[in-house]
Amino acid sequence: MADIKKAHLIGLGAVGATYASLLHKAEGSPIEIIVDEERAARYKEGILINGETIHFNLALQTEAREKAELILIAVKAHHLEATIEAIRPFVGSETLILPLLNGITSEEILAKAFGREKILHGFCVALDSTKINNEIRFTQTGKIVFGTAFGLEKEADSVEAFFIKTKLPHTKADDILREKWWKFMMNVGINQISSILGANYGVFQKQAKARELMKDACLEVLKIAEAKQIQLSEADIDGFFPIIDGLSPEGKTSMLQDIEAGRKTEVELFSLAVIELGKKLEIATPINTLLYKMIRVLEEKNS
Repeated sequence: MADIKKAHLIGLGAVGATYASLLHKAEGSPIEIIVDEERAARYKEGILINGETIHFNLALQTEAREKAELILIAVKAHHLEATIEAIRPFVGSETLILPLLNGITSEEILAKAFGREKILHGFCVALDSTKINNEIRFTQTGKIVFGTAFGLEKEADSVEAFFIKTKLPHTKADDILREKWWKFMMNVGINQISSILGANYGVFQKQAKARELMKDACLEVLKIAEAKQIQLSEADIDGFFPIIDGLSPEGKTSMLQDIEAGRKTEVELFSLAVIELGKKLEIATPINTLLYKMIRVLEEKNS
């Protein structure tokens, strides 16, 4: 496969803007942001990231002049169907797509839309980006973890070479499905507990009870993973706490940010997914059942 010279990205929220800003500062600024006309007008004055206004190169959906080599997707899961149509003009025969969404379903949805031969698996971990008053701030960039479950080893190597060249923090995982389930388990815990408690990372760094609540939610995922023969253990939960300890104490999970902003959360990706998997596998999920009800109440109260 030919060397990747440029990436396209869709979704300039806290996560997308973080990695877009890193690519923008790489030699040759090898990044374009896929936007509609409304967002193009909004981004005309630039995006404020860590106190610096960045003017990204924009690629209008209605004026796609070239097929993308690599598309990074950094939207919320409930925007994925619209995103598929937005990126369609940029998808060619050689395009690779790397979703950075939460949950464990986006790759299969994208594979149905564009074919498995284009889809890598991925997620982000250990970044503490927040969006406050239209400014993106982060102290830790974390990294992109990616790999292939569809036999695209050469394609994954090509993406890794691009990330190395642009100095984008990353890990190419040997067992990406295990890693995706690990991140899913962690999100089920910290995202949901933080949103209900209104707790930033500092709370989880200082308060043992907050960690216990997080772990309780994660343990239900662990039982499901074991039933599906995903090689996870309780040590994988405990191993996440040092990552939390390295984040900004003022940083907040994406779900807490959604609750505070009155936005739709990704609760269907987390507790509802756990509940549905538990029913299929006859595994009780009382904690996630309670979390789902509580978060839906918060959504409706704040909407």
